[in-house]
Amino acid sequence: MFSAWRKAVPAVSIFHHASSPPSNKALNILRSAISAPYPPTKTDAPPLEYNLEVIESPPTIDQLKTIMSYLPSKATSPSMAFLSAHPSSGSASDRPQTIEGIIELAGKNPQALRWPIVVNWNDGQVAIGTVDGVRDILETIRKRRDGELKEEEVEQPKGWFT
Repeated sequence: MFSAWRKAVPAVSIFHHASSPPSNKALNILRSAISAPYPPTKTDAPPLEYNLEVIESPPTIDQLKTIMSYLPSKATSPSMAFLSAHPSSGSASDRPQTIEGIIELAGKNPQALRWPIVVNWNDGQVAIGTVDGVRDILETIRKRRDGELKEEEVEQPKGWFT
């Protein structure tokens, strides 16, 4: 009875910063994947189908908490996950260690965050500061589309922090 219902379209958000080259590249890849054949090497493949939300601000506290739960290691600190190693984000000793502190710092200095932050909310995947992680998210969506993953399978992307 329910098998005729269409599967939920994945929801993908990119927390984007226009002055970040990786963020711009990730946004272009995400837009291309829903408007052109995917994977791009297969010209007869259909585009991916997902709802893309472009957010030009840092995630909220609740969003960051959810994103933290998607990280492969629960031992990862919020500071290590979300803050850039760039000198403008402060020295290691004065970097915020809480999600609330990260939100406060991002409000004062958006360059302190590792852009982009891309989230596949349906599969619990996140890519922070990396284009490779975005490709991993798209590959999971492609595998679902092509029937290579069952609903209960979730691929754990590699190289989220590369």
